[in-house]
This record gives sequence, structure tokens and C-alpha cells, in this order.
Amino acid sequence: MKTYSIDTIVVGSGCAGYNCADWLYTLGRRSLALITEGRMMGTSRNTGSDKQTYYKLTLTSDEPDSVRDMANDLFCRGGVNGDTALCEAAGSVRSFMKLSILGVPFPQNPYGEFAGYKTDHDPRRRATSAGPLTSKYMTQALEASVLQKGVQIFDGMQAVEILTENGEVRGLLCINKRDASEDFGLTLFSCRHLVLATGGEAGAYANSVFPQSQTGANGLLAAAGVRFANLNHWQYGLASTEFRWNVSGSYQQVLPCYISVDENGTEREFLAEANEKPEQALEQVFLKGYQWPFDVEKRDGSSRVDMLVQQETARGRRVYMDFRRNPSGLENGLQAAGETAYTYLKNSGALGDTPFERLKQLNPKAIELYRAHHIDLETQRLEVAVCAQHQNGGAAVDADWQTNIRGLYVAGEAAGTFGAYRPGGSALNSGQVGSMRAAQAIARIPEQAEIPACDEAAANCLREHCTAMLAHSDGQNHKRLREQMQQLLSRCAAHLRDVEACREALSAVRETLTHFFEEIGVQDERELPAALKTRDILLAQESLLEAIVFANESLGSCGSALVLDAKGNPLPAYAEHIADILMTGGGEPPHFEKPRPMPELDDWFETVWAAYNAREKQN
Repeated sequence: MKTYSIDTIVVGSGCAGYNCADWLYTLGRRSLALITEGRMMGTSRNTGSDKQTYYKLTLTSDEPDSVRDMANDLFCRGGVNGDTALCEAAGSVRSFMKLSILGVPFPQNPYGEFAGYKTDHDPRRRATSAGPLTSKYMTQALEASVLQKGVQIFDGMQAVEILTENGEVRGLLCINKRDASEDFGLTLFSCRHLVLATGGEAGAYANSVFPQSQTGANGLLAAAGVRFANLNHWQYGLASTEFRWNVSGSYQQVLPCYISVDENGTEREFLAEANEKPEQALEQVFLKGYQWPFDVEKRDGSSRVDMLVQQETARGRRVYMDFRRNPSGLENGLQAAGETAYTYLKNSGALGDTPFERLKQLNPKAIELYRAHHIDLETQRLEVAVCAQHQNGGAAVDADWQTNIRGLYVAGEAAGTFGAYRPGGSALNSGQVGSMRAAQAIARIPEQAEIPACDEAAANCLREHCTAMLAHSDGQNHKRLREQMQQLLSRCAAHLRDVEACREALSAVRETLTHFFEEIGVQDERELPAALKTRDILLAQESLLEAIVFANESLGSCGSALVLDAKGNPLPAYAEHIADILMTGGGEPPHFEKPRPMPELDDWFETVWAAYNAREKQN
């Protein structure tokens, strides 16, 4: 078994992981390494939307804003801690400008102002975008900076277990996916600081817009005893299924025609049929562009589109967005879509005769993106479904993004800082600020040359499990098991949550985990990483379902979760805990906690300066 001793390790090669490693080096850390399953994998590099949003403090001259205003907007809908909200607001300009300096092409006017627009759950025009591939550009820019600094990167390493002792991180056990010739590829890293930037739990659901290369690592955190916040809160929304991509924003605002097709090829324009007037469906579709995530508060408005799409797919029909033809109600012109939609399209110079022509005028990059993946919206319809899109909950962290385990930090989508109603694009800002805060906290602790070696008991145990799976190669197929459990969660525990079915799913996951290594078989060493990943996903699903089962009964329908009783009737939201944070994991039973309040600080410069100098001297 190969072993390494490194002071600080970052896991993940997306926006948050690279940013953390980049800041750590800038702040003086040299015993530093970044571990990744694959540099070309992950959500940051491989996903986006019509114009992927970055949410930041307003930077145009005619839009009043302040750090406190932005922090309050992140905090006010509940389920968010005040200190992390203030950190995300205070760090947004610094993080955004770093990306701009590194070359991410955020649009500016001739005088250098960064224009903004309103996104979902956003009361101001704080949003900006570099196009459909904003997070990819961010990843590439940050990666180039990390490579230029010469930070050591271990590529092809799958993290398997976080090693702790007395509530403190000690190391990370990995398996080398590219070389399993020696001791199953087991690799042991001893460290003092560990930052997980592994993204949302993309492997939890079958219907998912997360790229196939992304899986997540909540199972690692659960097994290590990390406390979770708000794992019940997710975002679900419409996405294309052949090529996984959000169909938000421009894709809806150009008013495509929605059709469903049965096994005989019979087509129905189901949105128009479900409304008294076709114009109502047009308004719902247009608003879906601004209000893309499914929201129980909007299920009679824009989220009715999601409900009706789900209804069709549940009946075994396939649903398509067709940009080649107008939906019913536009026979006499675009004015029928209502004043808001018509004015928006007119002001945007997008009054073309078909949805495709309007999309070409409004956002041609949205067309180019699908063409790059062999889907031509001019000649083909686009199959869609309601999919899991973003994990709003995650590891519970403090204002430095440190978990309840000392030395273990979690940044990006894996951190539970978002609540139920995050503004669109705030995840990218949170990932940048959170990873910067973690790097700053680590950099305040002097680097040590001597790193205590990890106990090898965990490696010995994993070696035994690998040997057992190889010994009964005719055992249960881990790929089939993963697919079955993902389909189960999509059926009962996504945006529509069946109370009893969720309880049964939790029992099924727990039963499967109990006998996992006894029943799973692999053909050879090359299959071991995927089998271990299946187990990690099951551990994450267990944590997710534990939170969902508790929330179903004590929170009701809230955010992106419409909870249904045994008769299929929606349960109301139980107002008592709407603003609270649901805590799970860490050896504690599920319970609600009040969010940490917004800090009230003395902003007198001399006082701040003196306190800053005192902290720097202490460190």
C-alpha cells in the first residue's frame, strides 16, 4: 500500500476545489495536494443552463446594494445561518473579481461595469453570466492558476474513507482507479487538514441533470460522523434527458410547444389541454424561465408545468419541448402570451415566428450548446423530464466552512449553506467564498513538517472487503443495485414525496447496506472502485432519506418537496419549522435548530483595524 504524508489535502477538481487549493498556495501553504477521481469529471466542468448564473453583489452604478442587503436576502427565507450568509455576501466581490482577473469572460459595459439581471428568488439584479458554460470557464481558469503554481495533483484517486481520531481528521483512504495492480490500488494519505469539495450527491437519483461523471461523496461524510444540515432540501426542475442539461431561462421564455407521446406515437399538447385557456399555459411556460426550480408555492403557477410533465411521464408517455412550432394560443401573435412576455421578447429583439427563431435571436449560444452534443433544435424535438438539479442541504459548517470534525472542511454544493430558497447562481458564489474561507482558516495554522502516520486498521478492513467481493464474483451486480435504488428515490423521494414509500425506501437502503459486502460480487480488481462507489451512494441515500422521512412528518410540503399522504393528497407546510434548519447525522437523532443569527458588528474602521491586527499577530 502506498502512503503519503501531506499537511493539507483538497478533494475535488471543480470550481470550489481548485479555488481552495489556489488560495492555500497563495496564502503560503506548500505541503499541499489536490486529489480527484478525474480532472475532466464533475459538475463544474460539465453542466450549466441557458446562461449559467453567478450571483454576486451588484456592481453597476444605478443599482443600490450593500453587503448587509445581500446577506439579508440570503438569510431571510429561512434555513440559512446568518454568519455564513454574511460571509457569502462579504466575500462575493473579492471572489468574483478574482475570477474576472483570471479571465472568466463576465460581460461588462464600455466603462467596466458588470451588468446584472434578476434570477429566481432574487429581489435585485445581482445575477451575471458568462453564458451556458460559466462554471466550466471558472474551472478552467482556476485550474490553470493551480497548475501554474505547481500544486501536486493526484488524478484518478477515489476517496473511500475519511480517517478520524478523537473528533479530529487524521487522513484519507483512497483507491487508485488507474492502477489497482498493487494491493487493490489502496493509497493512504495522512494529513492535518482536509477539504472536501466533491459537489452535490449526484448519484442519489435516477432522474438527474447532474452529469454522468459526477456522483458526490456524502457517504464519506456520513460514515465519518459529520453532521448534516437540511438534507431534505433539494432543487428539482425540467431538464433534457438524452444530454443532461437544464432547460431554464431562455429555453422557456421563447415559448416552445410542449407535447407528450404515447407508445403508439399519439401526440398531445397537454399543457394547453390542462388549462381553461391556452394563454394560461403560455404564461406558466414563460414564468418557468425565471422560476425554473419546482416550488410548492408556485404549483398553481409556473410549477404547474413540472406537475403536468411529471403526470405525463408517470403514465408512461414521453414528453418533449418542440422549438419548431408554436404552442396553442399564439395563432394571432405573441401578444397572446401576455404583456410581460411580449414586452420581454420585444425588448430583447426576439419576436421571431417560431420558438427556434426566437431562441436564435435571444440566446444563440443555447442552440450551439445542444448542437455540440448532436441535438439540433431546428430539426429535432427535445425530450425532457423533471430531474434533481441541486442539493441545497449538505454538511453543516461554521463560518470557516469547518464541520463538527476538527480539520475537516466542506465547500461548494456539498456544504449545507443554502436553505430551501437560494437565489439562482448563489451556489457558484458560495463555492468560491466557502473554499476561500476554508483556505484562510487553514492558513492561520502554522504548517508542520511532521504529519503523524494514520493507523492502517481502516485499510486492512477495506482490503478484506475487496477480497470478499472478488471471492464471490457471482454475487449481486453493484451496477444493477445502484440503478434500482436510484429509481426508487426518483419515484418516491424527489419533488413528489410519498410519506409511506419514503419510510419503506429508508428500510430498504438500510437492509441493503447491512449485507452489502456479503452479497455484492465483482469480476476483477477494475470493478472495485465502482462497487465501493455504489456503497458510498447508498450511505448518502440513507442520510438523505433519514432527513426526508423526518421532514415529511414534521415540516410538510416546503420548498421543492410536495409531500403526499396515503391517498395522494398534498400535506400542508407546518409553519412552526419553516425557517429552522433540519439537523441529521453525527450520531444524533433528527431535530430542528434555529439558524445562527446575522452577526451585528461594529464597523468603525479603527476598531476593525485594531481587531484585524490583533488576529494577525496572534497567528
